[in-house]
Amino acid sequence: MFYFLKLDSTTLHQRSPAILFLLFFVFAGNFMLQAQQTNVVDFLRIEASIGTKADEKKVEGKFLTAFKVLKETDSIFMDAVNIQINDIKTANFKITSDEKKVWFVGNFEVGTTYKADFYYEMKPKQTLYFFGDEIWTQGQGKYTSHWLPSIDDVNDKIEFDLQLLAPIDKVVIANGKLIDYGNLHEVNTWRFNMKNPMSSYLVAFAIGDFNKRELVSNSGIPIELYFTPKDSLKVEPTYRYSKEIFDFLETEIGVPYPWQNYKQVPVRDFLYAGMENTTLTIFSQAFVVDSTGFNDRNYVNVNAHELAHQWFGNLVTEKAGEDHWLQEGFATYYALLAEKEIFGDDYYYWQLYQTAEQLKAMSDEGQGESLLNPKASSLTFYQKGAWALHILRERIGEDAFKLAIKNYLEKYKFKNVATQDFLNEVKNVSDVDISTFEKDWLQQTAFQSEDAYQSLLKSAFIRKYFEISALRAVPFSDKKIQLKTALTFPNDFIGQEAVYQLMDEPLAETLPLYKTAFNSNNLYVRQAIALSLQTIPKELQTEYESLLQDDSYVTMESALYQLWMQFPEKRAAYLNKTKGIEGFQNKNIRQLWLALALLTEGYDNQEKENYISELKHYTSPDYSFEIREKAFEYVNELQLWDTEMLKNLVEATVHPTWRFAKPSKALLNNLLQNEKYHEQVKVLGRQVSEGAANYLNSIIKE
Repeated sequence: MFYFLKLDSTTLHQRSPAILFLLFFVFAGNFMLQAQQTNVVDFLRIEASIGTKADEKKVEGKFLTAFKVLKETDSIFMDAVNIQINDIKTANFKITSDEKKVWFVGNFEVGTTYKADFYYEMKPKQTLYFFGDEIWTQGQGKYTSHWLPSIDDVNDKIEFDLQLLAPIDKVVIANGKLIDYGNLHEVNTWRFNMKNPMSSYLVAFAIGDFNKRELVSNSGIPIELYFTPKDSLKVEPTYRYSKEIFDFLETEIGVPYPWQNYKQVPVRDFLYAGMENTTLTIFSQAFVVDSTGFNDRNYVNVNAHELAHQWFGNLVTEKAGEDHWLQEGFATYYALLAEKEIFGDDYYYWQLYQTAEQLKAMSDEGQGESLLNPKASSLTFYQKGAWALHILRERIGEDAFKLAIKNYLEKYKFKNVATQDFLNEVKNVSDVDISTFEKDWLQQTAFQSEDAYQSLLKSAFIRKYFEISALRAVPFSDKKIQLKTALTFPNDFIGQEAVYQLMDEPLAETLPLYKTAFNSNNLYVRQAIALSLQTIPKELQTEYESLLQDDSYVTMESALYQLWMQFPEKRAAYLNKTKGIEGFQNKNIRQLWLALALLTEGYDNQEKENYISELKHYTSPDYSFEIREKAFEYVNELQLWDTEMLKNLVEATVHPTWRFAKPSKALLNNLLQNEKYHEQVKVLGRQVSEGAANYLNSIIKE
């Protein structure tokens, strides 16, 4: 079904049930050209209605934009890749297009505001994705122009008012406040309003089978938490601490949340952990967890990081790539502060220590990067940026730091900034000379590990951890007492370190300490045992079996595999104990269980064909790429390949998520070394999509 409705130019303003939506984006294409145009024209407002055709992965829409001319010109462009313009409503200037742009051509007068009004269609290759019953956007980068006329430049902030049309059984979520909703020709219309401007890469939407729960912040901001019906029992652990995070960040930052509301929605096969679209964070379904999964893989950090971006990135936006740390470093730092509020000081300093180790290793290898390097890695922008703010706060004091942040956000709200703009606000509120800080933490490529080390030592927990970790090189006989003390009433991280130091030591010596570790009942200490104890002594079998009951899917998975391998006489018992457990969203426990059940002689023989069928089905596009990737691994290990699964694998090689496509390509290339599979795969070119067929043709050998 094709969801599109033609409207005249007045309908966008006057009609409540309108149409499907818009997405818009921005980031840096031809920078010089973009910069020049930014000085010539200011795009003020966009109203857009878009329909989607999932079977053709196509969009069709009505587009209306208002722009003010700043300098005399006879041509203005918007980025639009392979756009087809079907109907032009604008009469006072010409609208044309080429392969990359839409052009407005005429005699444009300085100070005059013009409107461009037209219908179009596009078949996007990126930025808008269709997965099963879900459609969603990901604007990070510069590719929104593949499906919507846009300006690939973060420096042009625009007010967006979007209208969307969707089937009556689907829910639409987009930027801003839903101001109208209705039924029109067997579809529902959704109309959203944004009061303030934003960079185009932050425009977003999601369509799917979603329910929602609503919260209200202490300041009165509506918070909408979306989920699929099948995940209704996972809402609380997935979104745990959401209100606490919101209230904390508003207080800590000192500037009220700057938008009308805040929404979060998990989607299938999302390309990253999350994306901070204005008022609408879209995040990976991998973070949808139950209470057990929360202990291993929770959404708290991503939740706080993307929310912090509503101020740092969305309200105040970088001018150029060398200022990128103003967004990612700030969001990372404030997410850490939120986690500190929830999980305590020890957790905060542990995370700082972990990232310091990564940054030092990169620096020691001669690969350190300046924070002002526009091509720096994520580790630099995110983690080194957070460290820089941590150090700055220590240098100038908490009060001055908070005031500088407040002044910075208020002065530059809805504007673009350079690093110097932020530093100027720091200098305005503090008498502390920060020139050394600028040189060491912003300009230098080397990570300032000594500064970091001295800062970490302010934590009593870190000092104790360093004391225990320093024992790694000490003979076991000389450190038994310290390790036993560390395992008796263990801190999560110190207890884990103590367990790891038991590895490769004589069992006769370590057995009492392992028993102490088990009896601590610390979830993460016990998890360290599951991950590190490769040979289970008979004396610890009972204790090790108890790991199958721990509230950790990481622990369960490791324990099940190790027990099954080392105690074959009890395989059936272990399988029975874990039979109904799914695990994370990728079904890690269930898929391991299926593989082990198939390999266990005499176990559920009457069900083995069903088990094979279930495992095979997990390779299909009916499931998320996280499930499929793990299923391919087990299918390959068990050599269960058939034509249908080989076809699924070939399709996986062109999946939009490179983290899935890359290992799929590697696996396919490996299978092609086997003559049997080579012959089977050769004939699939006629049975797969065009993209998959093209990739197959590029690698297949006669």
